[in-house]
Amino acid sequence: MDLRGLLRRAAMQRPAVLAVTLPGATDVRVAVEAEVRRQGWPVAGAPADADLLVVCGSPEPGEAEWLEDIKRSMPEPAVRIVVHEAGQVVCALDRARRDLTDRAVIPGEADADDQREAARGEPGDDAHGGRHGRGDGHRHGAHHGGSPPRASDDQGDPNHSMGHAHGDHAVHSGHEGYEGHEGHEGHKGHENHQPDDHAAHMDHMGHQGHVGHMGHMGHDMHAMGEVAGLPMAERGDDRDELRLDQLHVPIGPGLADWPTGLILRLTMQGDVVQGIDVDHLSVPPGHRLPFWGEPWLRAAQGEEVTRGSAARRRCAAHLDSAGRLLAVVGWDDAAARCRRLRDELLSGASRERISGDLREALRRVERSRTLRWSIAGLGELPSSRARAAGVTGPALAADGDAYDRLLMWLGEIGRGIEGLDDERPLTPDELTGPRGRLDGAQPPSRALLGILPELLTGAEFACARIIVASLDPDIEELAPATLSGAAHA
Repeated sequence: MDLRGLLRRAAMQRPAVLAVTLPGATDVRVAVEAEVRRQGWPVAGAPADADLLVVCGSPEPGEAEWLEDIKRSMPEPAVRIVVHEAGQVVCALDRARRDLTDRAVIPGEADADDQREAARGEPGDDAHGGRHGRGDGHRHGAHHGGSPPRASDDQGDPNHSMGHAHGDHAVHSGHEGYEGHEGHEGHKGHENHQPDDHAAHMDHMGHQGHVGHMGHMGHDMHAMGEVAGLPMAERGDDRDELRLDQLHVPIGPGLADWPTGLILRLTMQGDVVQGIDVDHLSVPPGHRLPFWGEPWLRAAQGEEVTRGSAARRRCAAHLDSAGRLLAVVGWDDAAARCRRLRDELLSGASRERISGDLREALRRVERSRTLRWSIAGLGELPSSRARAAGVTGPALAADGDAYDRLLMWLGEIGRGIEGLDDERPLTPDELTGPRGRLDGAQPPSRALLGILPELLTGAEFACARIIVASLDPDIEELAPATLSGAAHA
């Protein structure tokens, strides 16, 4: 192997990771993020920057196509793993790193390795003993023209289209499977930075948003023509009564720093949202409780849960949401700090050990004039309008915009850390989780999804991402029958 091959192998010791989370696997995502941070691996913001795709959770049949689109957008060599349980994360990531290192050879050597593996019938063979090539027969829809998944989509078999038949195996019961990929070369990682001014903030948002959602979901071909496989824009009246190009753009569910499972189908004119349809991936039936609302729902079912454990989960949930919002704005360092503190809380850190660092992080965000200037005025939601829409929790109490909602999260974190050691039992009637009341007529996040069209219409694309992050709906709350016990408590 020449010097270039050696350098590629060395680079794969710290692969750039892109994690895609499916509803019902928040605990897996958190475990993956914690282990990636511990290993010091970079986090990719788009498929073109990634070496390793980690699918957190169990894919449903209709989710194979868009996961394949993400994989095809990754540069060679690439590995994808599917992790079903949080306890499998460390082993799975270690195996993936070793596999990437083995694949990190110059293209000629990679082709020779593939030929030798095919001749021997080693990993990569399908269930019938034949190896699926990575050429034309495998690259259907390679221009990312696949339509986004719908909750009702039940066609296909994920274990075939994204699993065994493509040399990619789910990680369960100690078994990991991986898939190499030939694609376009791309750069890896991105520098941590914080916006110095509003222009820099918008440049960051525009690049991250458009590259991410187009790379993950492709174009929606509904009501549009095509030229050379690319969608043509329609014409429509904009808010200034001008006839401008109109494009239908789906974003999610694999977009970085995006609510798990959320799909928005936007009608865009320029960079302004003119219309929106809200959708989401199918949520697994209530075989497990929503991760962030678990303490309150367990108490509603009669289990003994301490108030301290509920306070710990609330603080961690708000740190997770704040980290997502800060990452979307471009405050990568502050976002990473929120996620580190989230992980320490979930791992059982005592109030004495974590409170100083936590309060310092909160003060830094609260005192930033640049941050306030960047997001103030976005997604105005007065309490009267929120209450009429059935919104509860922080989004109702904030009575304002994206910045007010961020401050509400930070305030609840600051108050919550004082109760981390409270051993008193949580009573069944204490049913306000991180997103709101869990015993209402609808799950809290259902109301948050319902208010999105009103808040996003007329917003610029970059601002729309901030508004979504400031609400951070939890799709796991929509699982069938998950909240039925709480609703009747």
